Amino acid sequence: MSVPAELNYTKEHEWVSISDGVATVGITAFAAESLGDIVFVEPPESGTAVTAGEPCGEVESTKSVSDLYAPVDGEVVEVNADAVADPEVIGADPYGRGWLFKVEIAGETSDLLSPEQYTQLTEGEG
Repeated sequence: MSVPAELNYTKEHEWVSISDGVATVGITAFAAESLGDIVFVEPPESGTAVTAGEPCGEVESTKSVSDLYAPVDGEVVEVNADAVADPEVIGADPYGRGWLFKVEIAGETSDLLSPEQYTQLTEGEG
């Protein structure tokens, strides 16, 4: 399982890429693999205020429905319409075309995990 070194992570298996005060968010390959075939995604809508650690959407697979958690505080500024229209792209390319939403960050991002911390977290779960 790949854990890209340039990203940060959450304990809830989201990845975060931060650039110019905006966090791009998706689910990790570990989460996508655990879910199986993803059939539906409901990210938060643009303009929605999100709170770090709180549920803000859902990912549904043939196995289960899982909450999406906001990795940072802020306002959703963009949603990946391609991933909503074709949820399979999330499992096929979780760190690329399968991103879910972007958040303009308001506040701290210190609760995010490093790639090393995330790898340690998932080693016990695999």
